Amino acid sequence: MVTMHTEDDDHGYDRPSKSQVKREMHALLDLGKQLIEQPTERLKQLPLSEKLYEAIREAQRISNSREGLRRQIHYVGKLMRDADADTIRQQLDVWENGSREQTRAMHRLENLRDLLLRNDDALTDLLKQYPQADVQQLRTFIREGRKEAQANAALQPGQEPKRKHYRALFQALKQLVDQPTNETPHDTDHA
Repeated sequence: MVTMHTEDDDHGYDRPSKSQVKREMHALLDLGKQLIEQPTERLKQLPLSEKLYEAIREAQRISNSREGLRRQIHYVGKLMRDADADTIRQQLDVWENGSREQTRAMHRLENLRDLLLRNDDALTDLLKQYPQADVQQLRTFIREGRKEAQANAALQPGQEPKRKHYRALFQALKQLVDQPTNETPHDTDHA
């Protein structure tokens, strides 16, 4: 006796449930809403069809009609069915989380710079963590940054503060933190 297997042997179902389809549609609608909030420059970097791109741009332009905007959002959600949603989600995640991490890193460097300008012991601690650092360069930037801060404190209203060494110290710290720890200062000169 030969048994025949058909595509719907799993209790007669060969498609996702209605609930699953509904969840996927809501996810695409939410993704469409995220896209509507993105600036044009970012939208151009995503794999969007011309029709979807124009629908998103139209939704961004609608401001005077809540109902019109709601309908346009749903239209974007409908067009999202044919889009590469996974790639779009990944890129949005990179933009959102990548920029947060970059912002945190920048704040850490700013705090370190400010600490170095306030506290002499901070340089000793930094050199323990980064023995490859150019000590003379850092000392020069710190000394000149402190002079700038004193001069800036005495400025009259409307005068521009000087920040050349303040910024140079930040850039030196950024390079120090970004370089691999096994490099010596001489290795970076030849790179």
